[in-house]
Amino acid sequence: MRLSALFLCATLCASAHAAPPLPALGARSEGITVSGISSGGYMAVQFHIAHSTTVHGAGVLAGGPYECAEGSTWRALNNCMTPDAGDPVPATEVTAARIAEDAAAGRIDPPTGLAADRLWLLSGDNDTTVARPVVDALAALYRRWLDASRIAYVKVPGAGHAMLSVDDPQANACATSEPPFINDCGIDAAGALLAHLLGPLQPKAAHAAGALIEFDQHPFADAAGALGLAGSGYAYVPAACRGGGCRVHVAFHGCRQSHDQIGTRFINGAGYNRWAESNQLIVLYPQTIPRYGWTWGGWWPRWVFNPKGCWDWWGYEDADYATRDGVQIKAVKAMVDQLGRPPAP
Repeated sequence: MRLSALFLCATLCASAHAAPPLPALGARSEGITVSGISSGGYMAVQFHIAHSTTVHGAGVLAGGPYECAEGSTWRALNNCMTPDAGDPVPATEVTAARIAEDAAAGRIDPPTGLAADRLWLLSGDNDTTVARPVVDALAALYRRWLDASRIAYVKVPGAGHAMLSVDDPQANACATSEPPFINDCGIDAAGALLAHLLGPLQPKAAHAAGALIEFDQHPFADAAGALGLAGSGYAYVPAACRGGGCRVHVAFHGCRQSHDQIGTRFINGAGYNRWAESNQLIVLYPQTIPRYGWTWGGWWPRWVFNPKGCWDWWGYEDADYATRDGVQIKAVKAMVDQLGRPPAP
């Protein structure tokens, strides 16, 4: 009886403090782009490949090939972050075969949908968390479908494992690989990747004068069965986008960068919002939450091991994590779809 009352109280308390729903903003259904750092980079790759008919480009900082981990934490930590001769990054042919298999089974869109897309990659010379060969392998994989002119690969001397931004006044030194994983290397990564993915941009605004909205992620997480998502997500909405017609960019934070861990530091400091303001772009910032232990989901508790609040790129949520059926991918796609619905009159 006490246990039932505890869960009832937790549910009612969560509902009482839920953020407002994500608004319908009439965003454009074409030209969706994604980007991310570290686990967010892996998530950007998964989301792009799973939905290549609707997602038209990806920016990836310190991320690697699709389904690199193959559902294994060991492979994630070794083959897909710090590979060596004994634990190499998967060969391009192996990953391409896996993509073909997933597409044939209807789990992802056909990879032919990638051919007209764009890819922007970044790897720091001082990044010992996700080593250069991992990003090299990602570039090699995409070259199977994308012409070389559609791929930009930036290698930054001395850069550590981080989002490289000129918009965070308290950014770490360039070589750092420490929280909040936002470094000042004199490189505006958000602006560079957006320009490559979207084409020529208007100069970024002097200020992000639009609205940063907090929204309730529960409807999307609950519908998909995702336990790794936080209660709230965020979106930056320029005033010009309230009436519809704007493009959408999804920015995936990295491990230890969620709102629960660093507040709005990534959301405001990664560098997207000022570019979004002057280029009629809505930036969606979905959020994970650190979980380590038994977590109540549906009718039964489930064990979730994600203490650093990473995006699921090794299967801590479900075995379908890299496909359209992955619970996190389904939840984020539903958020994008909601932004595309006609705004209320």
